[in-house]
Amino acid sequence: MTSRPETTIRIDLENGVRLGPGKAQLLALIEEHGSIRAAGASIGMSYRRAWLLGDEINRMFRQPSIFTRHGGKSGGGAGLTEFGQELLSRYRRMNQMVRDATQADLDWLAVHTDPDFHPGEKKD
Repeated sequence: MTSRPETTIRIDLENGVRLGPGKAQLLALIEEHGSIRAAGASIGMSYRRAWLLGDEINRMFRQPSIFTRHGGKSGGGAGLTEFGQELLSRYRRMNQMVRDATQADLDWLAVHTDPDFHPGEKKD
């Protein structure tokens, strides 16, 4: 099995926060699982860390990206607002555009990467 190089983007916003693969993954998992707790658990993240990251995402922009429902008869949960869905869609689109634009260079890197090199290991 040959591993291919990958790109991911991180956007540094003017207000000093960043939008990158971790926050995009959390948004996608909240959308998939309907829960901040379940989204975090699916990637080994504590509920507290997932909640704090989601709160940061909500405060980064003028509109929230994540909504929450309090428990009760129908149970609690979370999901993406319309803005959050658009944010995730645009992030994914930008990421794909970068991959498409750099594919030839990624292929070149794949051919020239030493598969036996592992960071931290010394060759004899």
